Amino acid sequence: MILWLKGVIFNVTTVDLKRKPADLQNLAPGTNPPFMTFDGEVKTDVNKIEEFLEEKLAPPRYPKLAPKHPESNSAGNDVFAKFSAFIKNPRKDANENLEKSLLKALKKLDNYLNSPLPDEIDAYSREEIAASRRKFLDGDELTLADCNLLPKLHIIKVVAKKYRNFHFPPEMTGISRYLKNAYARDEFTNTCPTDQEIEYAYLDVAKRMK
Repeated sequence: MILWLKGVIFNVTTVDLKRKPADLQNLAPGTNPPFMTFDGEVKTDVNKIEEFLEEKLAPPRYPKLAPKHPESNSAGNDVFAKFSAFIKNPRKDANENLEKSLLKALKKLDNYLNSPLPDEIDAYSREEIAASRRKFLDGDELTLADCNLLPKLHIIKVVAKKYRNFHFPPEMTGISRYLKNAYARDEFTNTCPTDQEIEYAYLDVAKRMK
């Protein structure tokens, strides 16, 4: 997704992670994608990979993708951890509290998406903006923050529905708007796995409750 937004031409080769090719296993033993190599150095940390791409693929040839507002980088940063605890839980008696914890994290993200950013507020206007109308985390353009969060939100949407009959509450209008705008962008939809692939990947991860 980052490479697409940068305008870089690249090739995609899919592999079965349960039967990794030998060269992939030797490249980063014990590590699952994403990772990258450059000048013989292997980078396995997602944040480090993002920082590296932003540094090397820089203006004027490539667009800058870093958010203007630092808060956008941390928005929703606890959502996936709460989801993981929720989906991996096998105990019915713990499910309600874990679901509440996930909903609390989602609500925090929803509040951020609905709160106007400083550049949405006109100091000279008498009109008060009650809620943000921006498309993405940091404005109307996709940034690195979206590249990090959107794939996770999509996984949560697909997996929680499949294995827990959980849906994002419709009253969370910020998240609804955010995902609607994301699904309208080729950079996102064309770099997402299919729903079936995501469901299969979580087949053994999503624990059946007892």
